[in-house]
Amino acid sequence: MSVHPNRRRIVSSRHLAEGEGWETSEFEYGLIIAYNAFSRWVQRCMAAAGMPELSALEILVLHNTNHRNREKRLTDISFLLNMEDSHTINYALRKLLKLGLLTSEKRGKEVFYHTSSSGQKLCERYRKVRDQCLIEGIPGTGITGEEFRNIATSLRSMSGHYDQASRAASSL
Repeated sequence: MSVHPNRRRIVSSRHLAEGEGWETSEFEYGLIIAYNAFSRWVQRCMAAAGMPELSALEILVLHNTNHRNREKRLTDISFLLNMEDSHTINYALRKLLKLGLLTSEKRGKEVFYHTSSSGQKLCERYRKVRDQCLIEGIPGTGITGEEFRNIATSLRSMSGHYDQASRAASSL
C-alpha cells in the first residue's frame, strides 16, 4: 500500500487530529458519516418495505430478534447489538410488540421475544428492498465480498479497542 504524503486529511475535529495518531480521527470521521448514512438507509429501506414509523434502533432490534428465528431476551439483544442502554432497547421492544411485529412470553423473571409472522413478512419485504436498492449496486463500487469481510473484521476489532478504552476512561 502506498502512502500519499500530500493527501488531504479528512477528520471530524482538527484538535483531535494533531500529532501522532491523527489517522484515528480520520477513522472516527468515517465512522460518524457511515453511522449516519446507515441509520438513514435502514429507515428509508424500512419505509419502502411499508413501516416508515420505525427508528433505526427499532429496525435493528427487529432484525436481531428475527435472526435465525430464535427467541431472544433483552440481555441477548443488548449484548448482540453491543449496547449498554437496555432502556432504549426495552422501549423499542415495547413499540415492536404494540405494532404486532413481535410476540413475547414471560418465563419466570425472563421475557423472551420472538418475531411474529407479520414481523417476519416485514423483514422479508425489507430484504427485497435491500437487495434491489443496495446489494445490486455493490458490484459497481469495486469492493469485493472478501474486502467487505475484511472491513467487518477490522470494525469488530476496533469496537473491542474502543470498548477497552471506554473502560479505561471510566476508571480515571
